[in-house]
Amino acid sequence: MFFQHVYDKTLAQASYVIGCQKAGVAAVIDPRRDVDVYLEIAKANKLTITHIFETHIHADFLSGSRELAALTGANIYLSDEGGPDWQYAFPHIGLKDGDEVMVGNLKIKVLHTPGHTPEHISFLLTDTPASPEPVMIFTGDFVFVGDVGRPDLLEKAAGQSGTQRVGAEQMYESLKKFAELPDYVQVWPGHGAGSACGKALGAVPSSTVGYEKIRNWAFRMLNDKEAFIDYLLSDQPEPPRYFATMKKLNKVERKLVTEVPKYKKLTDQEFLTAFKAGTPLIDTRPKTEFANGFIPGSINIQNNNALATWAGWYLDYEKPFMLLASEEHLEDIARKLMRIGLDNVLGYISSTEAYTSSGGQLKKVEFVDKEQVKKMLGNGVEVVDLRGASEYKSGHIKNAKHVFVGTLPQNLNLIPKDKTVVIHCQGGDRASIGYSILAGAGFTNVKNYSPGINEWVSSGEELVTE
Repeated sequence: MFFQHVYDKTLAQASYVIGCQKAGVAAVIDPRRDVDVYLEIAKANKLTITHIFETHIHADFLSGSRELAALTGANIYLSDEGGPDWQYAFPHIGLKDGDEVMVGNLKIKVLHTPGHTPEHISFLLTDTPASPEPVMIFTGDFVFVGDVGRPDLLEKAAGQSGTQRVGAEQMYESLKKFAELPDYVQVWPGHGAGSACGKALGAVPSSTVGYEKIRNWAFRMLNDKEAFIDYLLSDQPEPPRYFATMKKLNKVERKLVTEVPKYKKLTDQEFLTAFKAGTPLIDTRPKTEFANGFIPGSINIQNNNALATWAGWYLDYEKPFMLLASEEHLEDIARKLMRIGLDNVLGYISSTEAYTSSGGQLKKVEFVDKEQVKKMLGNGVEVVDLRGASEYKSGHIKNAKHVFVGTLPQNLNLIPKDKTVVIHCQGGDRASIGYSILAGAGFTNVKNYSPGINEWVSSGEELVTE
C-alpha cells in the first residue's frame, strides 16, 4: 500500500494519495485545484491515478477533481446522498452508504456521515492483503483532530435558513456511528488548525478513533444532545464571503484550469487606465513595506498563508482585479488564488512606480504605540477591534468597538470620521488590511496600533469580557 498526505497550509486543507503498488494504481481524495502535485507523486512512485474521491461539496476551496480527471482520465466518485438538492450537476460515479470501491487491492467503503453537510461521506480503507480489518478512515469535514465539522455554513455562508439545527442533529447521530469503529483505525481529516471549517481544530495531522473518543470534546458530550448542539453552534468563526461561491462552483459545470496561471505584467498605461476605472488593486507586499508607501485605494493583503482567505472576503468573482507583487512570488500567489477560483486577474505591477511616475502621491500608515493608546483611552478616541467575534468576546480593550475586518467594507458607517480612530487586531496583519480599506474609503483620522492584543496582553494590560 502507498500513502501520502498532501497538506496545503494556506487553507489548512488536506488531501490524500493512496495506491496499490502491486496493481500500480492510485486514488486521490479531496484534491486541490493545482493538481500537478498529485501527478508528480504518481509519477515518482510509478502509479497511475485511476480514481478520484470527494467527501462532500466543499465550501473553503475549489476542488481539483475535474482538472485531475481531465489530465488523467480517472473516474470521479462522488456522494449521491443528501437528497435531490445535494446532487453534483456534472458526470460522476455516484456513491451511497455501504458502497465499496476497489483500488487495486485497497477496499474503500463509503460511510454516509451527514452533519457538516447533508451529502457528506467518509471513506473507510482496508488494505486487503495485509488484513481484513480497516486501517484508515478519511473523514473530510466530519471528524477533525480534536473537533468536528461545523453545521452552520449552509445557513451563514450559503443563506439556507434553518439548516444549522438540522445539521447539528445529523452530526450528533453520525458521531455515534463513528464511535462504533475500532479504536485502532487511523483518522485522516480534511483540515487542520487554522481552517474556518471548525473552531478548535488540532495541529496534529492525524489521530485514531480511540484517541478522539477520549480527547475530542464532541464525544464527551454525546450523553447530552442539547448541550452538544448548543456548544457546536456557538462561537464558530465567521465564514469567509467566498464560501458561498465555492459551494456553487464545486457542484456545477465550470471552466477548468489545468495549469498554474501566468499573469500578464501590465504596462504603466494599462495599470493606470484600469485603476482609474475602479479595478481593485491587491498589494501583496509585507505590511511594513506597505506602511512606508502605498497607493491610495489599494488593499494590503500580504502574500502569506492567509492571502487566499482574505482575498476571498473582498474580491468579486465576476470582476477583474490587479496585483502588486514581486515577480519571484507570482507563481506562489497564482497557486493560492486558483485554489479558491480567483482566476479573474487582469495582470500585475511589480512596484508603485507606475502610480508615482504619473504624479500620484503615495500615503503612509500612521502608527501609534501602546503608551499612546493608553493616553487616548477615555479622551474621545474610538478604539476599533478588527478581530473575529469570538476573539473579541474572549477579551478586548475596555470600551473598544467591535467591527470584524472581513465585513468592514459593508460597515464603514460604524467608523466615525469626526474623531480619532485607533484600529488593532491580534498582531497587525488584519489591522493593515483594515487601514488600507479605510484609507481607500477616504478616512484620514485613523491610527494603527499594529502590535495589537498580543502586546497589550504580554505587557500586563487589562482586557475586559463584557
